[in-house]
Amino acid sequence: MEKFNEKFSGYYDYFENIRKRIFSLAVVFAVFFVAGFFEAGNILRMIMSVFNLRDATIVTTSPFQFLDLATKVGLYTGLIVCLPLLIYHLYDFLKDGLNRKEKRLFFVLLPIGLALFAAGFAYCFTILYFYINSVSALNLAFGIKNIWDVSSFMSQIILASVCLGLVFQFPIVLTFLIRVGLIKVSYLREKRFYAIAGIFIFVGFLPPPDIFSTILEALPLVILYQLTIWVNSAYFLGRKSSAVDPTASSMKITSPMFDAIKTAT
Repeated sequence: MEKFNEKFSGYYDYFENIRKRIFSLAVVFAVFFVAGFFEAGNILRMIMSVFNLRDATIVTTSPFQFLDLATKVGLYTGLIVCLPLLIYHLYDFLKDGLNRKEKRLFFVLLPIGLALFAAGFAYCFTILYFYINSVSALNLAFGIKNIWDVSSFMSQIILASVCLGLVFQFPIVLTFLIRVGLIKVSYLREKRFYAIAGIFIFVGFLPPPDIFSTILEALPLVILYQLTIWVNSAYFLGRKSSAVDPTASSMKITSPMFDAIKTAT
């Protein structure tokens, strides 16, 4: 036990710093969870007005459904608000090991990441919009009434849009891992087939369930994966032309915590 304490005694300050940051994120999450929970009715009305479903009837099949749906809305609200705060805390934790150029890179990636989340959310929402309205019209053409469960209808729209928005962040994560030296561009090339297969498997669990929508949702992720390889390859080629080792990390993070993580990998 004493050897364990001696080995990790230099990391106690880092662990305490992480604990405080997690606590602050938990408080923010709790506040916006409550806000989203009580504003669930207005959020749901807004979504319904966007879809403008004149040919469908949205119903509840249980007195507890709206409560369950409001809980999910609060959960997604808290997660969306905490995402940029999590990125800020990540930067604040690592900034002492970054030089001016590296800090500038982080602030370039930050708005790109937020834009990618918004793009992924809007892209999935748009696919669902056309899919739901098409299915509604098709059902009526066959003489089938559209009576849809409110909890399933709303939760799948919100869940799918948020999940795709989060997955759209992976180019930022991969770029960061490449620049700090945890992975190499060659590794992404070697695992490209598995990455594409993983993308299709993941989006296969998201609504809509048809193969055409799955391809539409997976296509931009595949493109983003390839763009991540090209952009980082061009970056290292530029460094090579400047007589710098292309496999070296451009972000020399010097904290003992980071060194321990990198050694473990």
